[in-house]
Amino acid sequence: MKEDILKTAADLFLNYGFKSVTMDDIANALGMSKKTIYQYFENKNILVEETTLFMFQLISKGIEEIKAQENNPIEEVYEIKQFLMKHLKDEKSSPQYQLQKYYPKICDSLKSKQSCVMEDCVTSNLQRGIDLGLYRDTINVEFVSKIYFNCIMALKDKELFPLNNFSMQSLMNNYLEYHLRGICTQKGLEHLTQYLNNNQS
Repeated sequence: MKEDILKTAADLFLNYGFKSVTMDDIANALGMSKKTIYQYFENKNILVEETTLFMFQLISKGIEEIKAQENNPIEEVYEIKQFLMKHLKDEKSSPQYQLQKYYPKICDSLKSKQSCVMEDCVTSNLQRGIDLGLYRDTINVEFVSKIYFNCIMALKDKELFPLNNFSMQSLMNNYLEYHLRGICTQKGLEHLTQYLNNNQS
């Protein structure tokens, strides 16, 4: 039951935003009384906190499964992007913005966890890319991994990138190509060009 509530809450929060969705909305979507939800979650703040943790764990597990396949590092970058887009629903409602504005402590805690996972993910991707001769061996891995995470977070800033001007899909595609072209060797660029030609979206 608790997991059903978390799944439904995550779905609603991602579609409509953390502030916009009420406990009544979640109860209605589940076809249960609000009282039942309060048996598992004392208040909305706790529900938001546990829902973000639930989503974080789900996404971290998915990223680990993609990494375990040890695919071509360039393709891996795009596979992780597709996985994130599928689970974060293109973020039409700017849930990140609402989380930051109305639940800053939860947002900071989540960002810290995301940073650790993403830096670890990007670092291993960069190292494999260097070992395979796809990425330049002169890049500073720690620097690139930190820049990568912070640029991804900046894409979610709706003041910088208003949704009516930029879709999250186009932002991610533009950023990933920008990122890869900055670190690829000639061999890597050939792989990237081939991948983009085969997977234009």
